[in-house]
Amino acid sequence: MNRIVIMFMFLLTISAGADLQSLSSTESSSFSSNFNNQDTLKERQILYNGILFKNKFLRIDGDPYLFKNYFLPGTVSLNGRKFTNLKIRYDIFTDELMIPINLSDILQLNKEMVDSFTINFENKVYKFIKFPEDTLKKFGGYLNELYKVKSALYVKYKKSISTNITDKSDGEFMQIQKIYFVKDDIIYPITSLHNLLKIINKDEMQIKTFIRENKLRVSSKMPESFIPVIRYYDSLSQ
Repeated sequence: MNRIVIMFMFLLTISAGADLQSLSSTESSSFSSNFNNQDTLKERQILYNGILFKNKFLRIDGDPYLFKNYFLPGTVSLNGRKFTNLKIRYDIFTDELMIPINLSDILQLNKEMVDSFTINFENKVYKFIKFPEDTLKKFGGYLNELYKVKSALYVKYKKSISTNITDKSDGEFMQIQKIYFVKDDIIYPITSLHNLLKIINKDEMQIKTFIRENKLRVSSKMPESFIPVIRYYDSLSQ
């Protein structure tokens, strides 16, 4: 029933036109960039498939989103079809993706249809791939792909709510992240360089020499710092 209502709202918005003059410049850009003359109505019907978003965290300090609480430029791939020039927002508390559909409503995309998406933030493109929920237990869902050649490196962003309840607040959003290394199609959580080398379990001396000679600093606080090490490991098996 929700999908029927949403589709009706979308078609009504298209036929009546949107009064973008009533939007702020940021909101206007977010909304108008979701409509591309090259997209057909049929394609947009595929994209606008989900449920209306309702904010359930009004008494929680902070926000549940990755990077910023406003919509950011990005793309979404649904069932193999890519949609570009979008404004999207990623809720890492519920692991759900959102887009604006008209002047006042926000749509939570149908997660079953989403294959991947990208977010542009501070001149960097973040690529997220959907993993089956049972693959990585509680850290399943959307993972940021940092590197993928023979092996791969991913990071999972997540927010939880603290239990510090006051008269003015029911808690605070706290962000955490978990790093995953994929080798021979097996997914391993990694917490340190020592942990990674133990999983690799070969060429350890060569890799340590490479790290020392290149003065690399590898830390779980900076997931990207693992990339040169993993890239070098892949090169050893060529």
